Amino acid sequence: MTAVLGIISVTPASAANILEETTTETDLDYAEDTTYSVLRGNNLNFGTTSIEKVASNKVGISAITQCHHTCDKVYLEVYLERKVNGTYSTYKSWSFTANSATKLVKDITVIVPSGYYYRVRGYHAAKDGSKESTTTLTSGVLIK
Repeated sequence: MTAVLGIISVTPASAANILEETTTETDLDYAEDTTYSVLRGNNLNFGTTSIEKVASNKVGISAITQCHHTCDKVYLEVYLERKVNGTYSTYKSWSFTANSATKLVKDITVIVPSGYYYRVRGYHAAKDGSKESTTTLTSGVLIK
């Protein structure tokens, strides 16, 4: 048993790497991701983001941070990412907050260069005493 344990190795993986590896591209013109609060906390219920091809050079983005009740502050950060040479990086980003709210909803239309995959990453948080947060990441949608 000791000999077997001696040859087992553990490779650390960060959450960002795991998220990156599990994300794929889709052949569809729409992708969505919804994540419920990992903590099953008192404030944050869920976050959701979606991306849709609207035209050959335009995407529509929707993002929601939903709380269980009215919170002191609700946060929503939206990152439109573009894939270039096999790697996604931020193309545009937005940051929103709302005070004394139960949810924060944003719809954004963006003109983009065609011929690339685009995806949306979201950061969703709610603060009412303690702050709870979660992230979302859609699959990539080809805009051509």
